[in-house]
Amino acid sequence: MSGEAEVRAAVRTYKRRGSRITPGQAGARDRLWDAYGLTVGCEPLDLPTLFGREAPVVLEIGFGMGETTAAMAEAQPDLDLLAVDVHAPGIGALLRLLEQRALTNVRVADGDAITLMAEMLPRASLHEVRVFFPDPWPKRRHWKRRLASNGFADLVAETLEPGGLLHVATDWPPYADQVRRVLTEHPDFERTDRVPWRPRTRFEETGLAAGRSSYDVVSRRTGNLG
Repeated sequence: MSGEAEVRAAVRTYKRRGSRITPGQAGARDRLWDAYGLTVGCEPLDLPTLFGREAPVVLEIGFGMGETTAAMAEAQPDLDLLAVDVHAPGIGALLRLLEQRALTNVRVADGDAITLMAEMLPRASLHEVRVFFPDPWPKRRHWKRRLASNGFADLVAETLEPGGLLHVATDWPPYADQVRRVLTEHPDFERTDRVPWRPRTRFEETGLAAGRSSYDVVSRRTGNLG
């Protein structure tokens, strides 16, 4: 891992929220965690063993209450989806959706996505990285906590296969501008105008109702791994 990536791994890019988990969410976690969950740590992952098959793997960073994650997993059964978040109610809600829809191509990780990428994922192991509506940290003193950074781009470049996509969606224009700038300047990415399909998130629907637009920034991992 590069020195800059090590710095990024030390800066928390998320805020844990104290929302109360419902009995249904807690029950889903109790029933399903051993089959579909993992705790972010430092042990390298064997992705075919984790999913029980060989298939392209997509990493989704931050999934809210899991509706979009479940919808995409159901619509794309040929892909395996590793979804990571730190929000306990959302983790329980996603596990409950997996059970209700009988989805077997999703695994749910509890912990920091930066640590997951830096310590647990093999190089060039991901087909796509999705970041939908991350915390924009709008106050200037918090900008260092934004996920969109040179160090994050380095980590994504290390874990994406050549030709793999990074797809970021946001409704915060300055954040979209920052993502574009970081990826335009990064030697391992090229912008693409093709935006993959995704359903609208619950957060996005709220923003659209309030008059906020959404922006999708998509870049492709170029070249060979160094």
